[in-house]
Amino acid sequence: MKILITGSEGFIAKNLIEHLKRDESLELYLFSKKDSLNLLKAYVQEVDFIFHLAGVNRPQSVEEFYEGNSNLTKVITDTLKDLGKNTPILLSSSTQAELDNDYGKSKLEAEELLLEYAKESSAKVYIYRLPNIFGKWSKPNYNSVIATWCYNIANDLDIQVNSRDTVLNLVYIDDVVKSFIGKLNSNNSGYCKVEPVYKKSLGEIEELLYKFKANRETLVIPNVASGFERALYATYLSFLPVDKFSYELKGHKDERGTFYEVLKTIDSGQISLSTTAPGVKRGGHYHHTKNEKFLVVKGEAIIELRHIVTDEKVSYKVSDKKMEVVEMIPGYTHNIKNIGNDELVLVLWANENYDDNNPDTYYLEV
Repeated sequence: MKILITGSEGFIAKNLIEHLKRDESLELYLFSKKDSLNLLKAYVQEVDFIFHLAGVNRPQSVEEFYEGNSNLTKVITDTLKDLGKNTPILLSSSTQAELDNDYGKSKLEAEELLLEYAKESSAKVYIYRLPNIFGKWSKPNYNSVIATWCYNIANDLDIQVNSRDTVLNLVYIDDVVKSFIGKLNSNNSGYCKVEPVYKKSLGEIEELLYKFKANRETLVIPNVASGFERALYATYLSFLPVDKFSYELKGHKDERGTFYEVLKTIDSGQISLSTTAPGVKRGGHYHHTKNEKFLVVKGEAIIELRHIVTDEKVSYKVSDKKMEVVEMIPGYTHNIKNIGNDELVLVLWANENYDDNNPDTYYLEV
């Protein structure tokens, strides 16, 4: 299938192109504002589907709204009519098409041109009145407040919050792209929506972004496994300067080895790492409720556990030759000893973040 993408250097198009490029059955024709209308007409003649993503929302003059939105759409539909083609077209419009401003009016005109084309040619058209879109490769001070805030916060610049209670309707770029691609083989013509739509206040967005930034100091990461938080975190990370992709952990070091807290979660505990010198034993404590998982990733060790009431004892010989997790059971005092000739490296997970005021850690030799 031959596919034309207008506005090919824009935020939405860049993400769409990277997804479509993975399908070898698709041949992409890319049109941007630097190209001529003659090239656009030539592409329109060739292709089987059009993603019409070109648009103007920050012009130098009012006339540019209509030139970049409705007039360009008319070039496409007129060319198709002259050719007698009924090529499907997907249009990225805006929720502002419902408003009385020049940007909205120019988008509404583009919609009406597509509907007229569909009526005359029986072509399938897919019109998306998109709300605020966010995601990687968006432009600060252009695409959305999220792009601007992500850029500023990642670069240690101040942000301006006019009203924390203002609620935005937001869609994530990956959801937009998924919905767009689904229309390549769709028979449902007309107005379309991207799901899910996130309704978030400026205050909520600001708070989350500063938590993401603080993660490198506090090590606490919000729940970024799903939903809006997952999408916003990916967006924030995409704005980090290349010299800030890494950060150093602050740990503890003594003659026994080192200990570093790596990551703390809101509701799933924390991950830590320790090193232990040859012959050294560490631990010698128990927990009433806290539980841990030990995984030796370098070296070899003996892990010992003893029931604090019955004195029942169990031991495990572990090493990097076998990726084996040993559970530290509540009510068992435990330790780990490096029995190898090299440094021991241990990855630890605890089900709760360490709390100085309630450590649930009681020292007792195994």
